[in-house]
Amino acid sequence: MSEDLAVTPPLVEPGRSGPPPVRIAGPTQLVLLLAGSCLSVLGAVLIAPVLPQMSKAFAGTPGVDVLVPIVLTVPALLIGLAAPFAGVVVDRVDRDDRDDRKRLLLIAMIAYSVFGTAPLYLGSLGAILVSRILVGICEAAIMTCCTTLIGDYWTGSRRSRYLGLQTLVAALAATVFLVIGGVLGASGWRTPFWMYVTAALLVVPMAKMLWQPARPTALVKGARLPAMSWRKLLGPCLITLFGGIVFYALIVELSFVLTDVGFTSSSGIGLVSAAMSMATAAGAVAFGRLSGCSPRLLVPASFAVAAVGLVTVFATSSVPVITVGAMLTGLGTGTLLPILLTWAVNRLTFVQRGRGVGLWTGTLFIGKFLSPLIIASVGGGAGGLQPALGVIGVAAAIMAVVTLLALRRNTERLDTSET
Repeated sequence: MSEDLAVTPPLVEPGRSGPPPVRIAGPTQLVLLLAGSCLSVLGAVLIAPVLPQMSKAFAGTPGVDVLVPIVLTVPALLIGLAAPFAGVVVDRVDRDDRDDRKRLLLIAMIAYSVFGTAPLYLGSLGAILVSRILVGICEAAIMTCCTTLIGDYWTGSRRSRYLGLQTLVAALAATVFLVIGGVLGASGWRTPFWMYVTAALLVVPMAKMLWQPARPTALVKGARLPAMSWRKLLGPCLITLFGGIVFYALIVELSFVLTDVGFTSSSGIGLVSAAMSMATAAGAVAFGRLSGCSPRLLVPASFAVAAVGLVTVFATSSVPVITVGAMLTGLGTGTLLPILLTWAVNRLTFVQRGRGVGLWTGTLFIGKFLSPLIIASVGGGAGGLQPALGVIGVAAAIMAVVTLLALRRNTERLDTSET
């Protein structure tokens, strides 16, 4: 099968005069799907710079010190909880209409824009929190649909490279959105929420340029979804749950580490954070060259590099050395996530892909949500933030050894797939 073809040529279904022509996905489809994938990053970091302003604006609200940070993090929790259900919907709705995966994506994009901009006019912190919960549900559908369509459109090494690009683009987007959020926040804490209009602007080109490939086999209307072996995803998803904790540890905590060692320059902290983001991007680029290897080598190596980085951050008060440690961590996790995603997607057939991608996405974002909670809990017993990161680094090193032993018989390659 050519790597450029979405799936095998479609079969003729009852009521159709003949199979539609096979369409070939290209750069336009890739850009649109990567842009959609970035929206979860937008929700995660855009409003971080204006949280202090929000706290002042709602100072009279009971529990404001707890509710305002939750406004930032609750979409990640909802992605984690809702993505598996979104995956079931993605697989189920396309039984009767080849464009239903696309239709679900478009509906989620429009709803994301509506709920995302709601804080521009909502007057209570409780109402804003509800809008953020709805944003998280929309993000779950968007992430699941975009990743599933990438898996539909491309196969083999091309699929591996493009899934790796998701991590690359997300890392770069996080840096850009942080800057945009800070700039827009200078005009007031509500201003950054205008960025959610971006999703509505993407709907028109997505409607014109995306399609759902014909499935290899037809499902009879009203038939149940074919069963899938969840055991296939047990390994990738369990590792991803821990990988999500490691991946987001420094993304959330790096600025606090730098502040604790006396480095308080906001521009300097931004540069160090940008350096880590660029290292994450470099890891994603490296994955594109390593996709011919097996997870049994790449997963332990990625955890090992991240472990060295986290332990380095723990062991020093020197800002340059902390920067090196942060970059090593970013390099390791930037390689790890596309490895785990490609490994999971390659184990799925067309009719399983939505459910499998939804489960994988859910475990990643549950890990993201748990990361700061675990670090805070460990820090309380270990004596502070840097010791907590050291513990996470040691845990990552242990995971490197565990995965090396557990996957020693794995012979899979990441540049191949079932369909």
